[in-house]
Amino acid sequence: MSHSSASAGAASGNSDRLLFLDALRGFDMFWIVGGAGIVRGLEKMTPSALTTGLTEQLTHVEWEGFRFYDLIFPLFLFIVGVSMVFSLQRSLPAHGPKATLLRVLRRSVLLFALGVFATGGLSKPWPEVALGGVLHRIAACYAIAAMLFVLLRRAKPLLLAAALLLLGYWALLRWVPVPDFKLEKSVVEALAAKVGSTDPARISASVSARVVGNLEEGRNLTNHFDFRFLPGKKAQGYYINEGLLSTFPAVALCLFGAVTAIGLRRQEVAPCVKLMSMMAASVAALVLGLLWSLEFPMIKRIWTSSFVLVATGFSLSLMALFYAIIEMRGWRRWCQPFVWIGCNPITLYLVSPLVGFSTVAQRLVGGDISNFLDARVAPGAGAMLVAFTGVGLLLALARFLFVRRIFLRV
Repeated sequence: MSHSSASAGAASGNSDRLLFLDALRGFDMFWIVGGAGIVRGLEKMTPSALTTGLTEQLTHVEWEGFRFYDLIFPLFLFIVGVSMVFSLQRSLPAHGPKATLLRVLRRSVLLFALGVFATGGLSKPWPEVALGGVLHRIAACYAIAAMLFVLLRRAKPLLLAAALLLLGYWALLRWVPVPDFKLEKSVVEALAAKVGSTDPARISASVSARVVGNLEEGRNLTNHFDFRFLPGKKAQGYYINEGLLSTFPAVALCLFGAVTAIGLRRQEVAPCVKLMSMMAASVAALVLGLLWSLEFPMIKRIWTSSFVLVATGFSLSLMALFYAIIEMRGWRRWCQPFVWIGCNPITLYLVSPLVGFSTVAQRLVGGDISNFLDARVAPGAGAMLVAFTGVGLLLALARFLFVRRIFLRV
């Protein structure tokens, strides 16, 4: 934790960082740290087709498809790519490529360590320690994308690198064969008993049949790659949603963000041209992603290339919207709570499960207060109050950190 005026400078326009970027980051984090609970509470209080539809959009699709909640993590990675360029463009002239890359490596290792802590740390003995998750993936994507940016620096090579990552991942999943068995408990345990070992390599080798191009959960290359090579605890039993192989298409999101940042940094280009460029790129990414999904479906949990393109398109749309409203129109007061969150996203992500804002809110306004509102106002009104109180507590902490200029620098 450190004291800094960087984000405060962004809020006043005196920093190389952009207020709209902090606001967009905060908007993204808002749905993770409490916003979704408010919408669920609203559905309980006033159930309708609209509230049911909104609640559905704030849940992940089971496997194939796309909802708003599936955009949250990809949008954050896209923003990482944008922010990365502003940071590296300051560091490269001042410190040079070698020192900059060492700094990137240190930050990535620290973020990875925070990821291990966030997923349980060393509270359990090996192999129950998780080496994969949200922060782990952010660390890996940041490290790879930053190294590529330091090496390439220009938009066209970065776009080519992103395209190669997406095409390469598609080719691997379509043409590399995997053992023909599903990674579910009953099947894996039966195979383990047959070979007399729980070693993934021996279990996989015991199945001679191979399947190519299967994208079913537990039967695809991404999941089998995790089963075979990812050590430690796996959130989905034998694989995780932020696994080894699917890191590479996720890196493309950071690279698309980096290309966007290069355009935003061009002082000779008018803001309206930058806005139109983002909108055009958004449409192009959405169209390409939707067309590709006809052959390579959108599956967030294995980060298919079509999913990444569609997520990029929506990320660009939201960025263009925030840029137009905040930077071009100058309407800034409304987004201040998002800025508070956006300037301390990692801190709030780590603190939220430890503090348990919803639990604290339940202790403050739950029980008889909640029951009274359910009985006298509307069913679900109590849950709505609890949700609002939890978000209010989180916003109070975010504002306190912002005002005191306390930011977690990773």
